[in-house]
Amino acid sequence: MTILVTGATGNAGRHVVAHLLRAGQHVRALTRHPQDAALPAGVEVVGGDLTDPDTLGPAFDGVTAVHLLTVGGDDYATLRTGPEIAEIAHKAGVRRVALLWNGEDGPVEEAVEASGLEWTRLQPVDFMSNALGWATSIRDEGVVREPFAAVPLAVVHEADVGAVAATVLVDDGHAGRTYRITGPEALTPPQRVAAIARAIGRPVEFVELAEAQARERWRAAGHAEELIELLAAWQSNPPASARAATDTVERLTGRLPRTFTDWAAEQAPAFGRSV
Repeated sequence: MTILVTGATGNAGRHVVAHLLRAGQHVRALTRHPQDAALPAGVEVVGGDLTDPDTLGPAFDGVTAVHLLTVGGDDYATLRTGPEIAEIAHKAGVRRVALLWNGEDGPVEEAVEASGLEWTRLQPVDFMSNALGWATSIRDEGVVREPFAAVPLAVVHEADVGAVAATVLVDDGHAGRTYRITGPEALTPPQRVAAIARAIGRPVEFVELAEAQARERWRAAGHAEELIELLAAWQSNPPASARAATDTVERLTGRLPRTFTDWAAEQAPAFGRSV
């Protein structure tokens, strides 16, 4: 069977690819920039853009299962091309789809679930790798500036998301299910910063931003207003289920989820580990 991984060069997508390869699967990777993919040997890399369905036909040809993003483009906006993608997948003979949630239900979920394809919803809480956005300010200033300091989230290691995705794409028994994917504990932003400080061996200050300041920073970074609203809502008042750890990773993969301390130790060089 050939499994198509969309967003294959992203933080989670790379791990989906890696886990599928270890499981002995033939992996086809979809990326907008195939010349820059730098994926492992044995991966079939194809070009295509989920925001432009006319580019997707060759990517879906002969595919039996798909790891499917629900956002696309440089601004990570919710995809509006769900009906076209679902039709392409159905005509290509795709049997199984793992839908990677972006924080809210959208056209991709609706179209795939109405298409007759076997679908599984993957609903990760924020990825631990989002903390890499702090790397420059930690290296240069020893500080992190973020809003909503008191709000905990059970952030998840992107490798654990990849492992769960690979499991539901390969194994039977997951059709029609929704899996909330979390790390082993809920942490506030200052607690995550403290874990990074321990990993790099030097102090890091946390400065809380007002929501208006955070919105302006996201806007200056080029984020679409739709994404800014989603970020503000999710970070300020996430659902209760996002604040509590689940057993999804252990139940589906047979191993405990990685901790944020684990992740910080792995990524310490990016933050300027103290020599």
